[in-house]
Amino acid sequence: MNAPLIENIKKEWKDYVVIAIGTIIISMGFAVFLLPYKLTTGGVTGLCTIIYYATGIEIQYTYMLINIILLGIALKVLGMRFLIKTIFATIALSFFLGLAQAIVKNGNPDFPQLLGENQEFMAAVVGGCMIGLGVGMVFSKNGSTGGTDIIAWVINKYKDVSLGRLMMYCDIIIVTSCYFVFNDWKRVLFGYCILFITNFVLDYVINSARQSVQFLIFSKKYNDIAEAINTQVRRGVTLLDGTGWYSKQDLKVVVVLARKNQALDIFRLVKEIDPNAFISQSNVVGVYGEGFDKLKVK
Repeated sequence: MNAPLIENIKKEWKDYVVIAIGTIIISMGFAVFLLPYKLTTGGVTGLCTIIYYATGIEIQYTYMLINIILLGIALKVLGMRFLIKTIFATIALSFFLGLAQAIVKNGNPDFPQLLGENQEFMAAVVGGCMIGLGVGMVFSKNGSTGGTDIIAWVINKYKDVSLGRLMMYCDIIIVTSCYFVFNDWKRVLFGYCILFITNFVLDYVINSARQSVQFLIFSKKYNDIAEAINTQVRRGVTLLDGTGWYSKQDLKVVVVLARKNQALDIFRLVKEIDPNAFISQSNVVGVYGEGFDKLKVK
């Protein structure tokens, strides 16, 4: 088995681990903070929460049923690779939702309010943060928890629009509909707060994972540095011709665009090859093209 294939398998395995952790965080957000305080949010999970309040049917069952239909859309529009991770995330979330509820209830018929009574606002803040973090982790690995996530991904595939904003539009109707179950506008307002917090955290996690940096590396050992970055970090390298104004000597400038989380690997490589290298690192607003984000314009 060749090295690139092994590296690819390791990367995919790590993606599924992150997705699983994300679904655990989402499940705990619902079981510990939202369900005990009769709070809801958007998406299919929020819709299933409303169904639970109205009928008593546990959310993992209706969640799985609705997503079976929506996964067909993901197969046609987003492709098999996306669908595999979405199926995994959907099954994992269904399982962990049931497990988290069982753990929190601990044999009791009702959910305990671990934050104390009349702590709906604090439950909304903490629960919203946990759900946003969990969904962001799943999205950052090109997965989806299904439901309105799929709708958001379909639109985002063709339009350069914030995922959080797309989900917000889809979810407002779902949250508003909880009024017909509780006849209480306070629950609707709490739902809006959870939506805002969830999508704010989601966008932060997604944007943090996709931040890119640019390196300008000045070194006499530019050949070794360029080869190491290309083969070990697996990032493209461009060499530019330059002239040192003080020394009047010709030199090569190594230009690299990489993800922010790869910056430390690049620094280590350069230090190993040439500790005296001169390096400039800068954040870039956006990088589009092969290996980065897809350019989406009308």
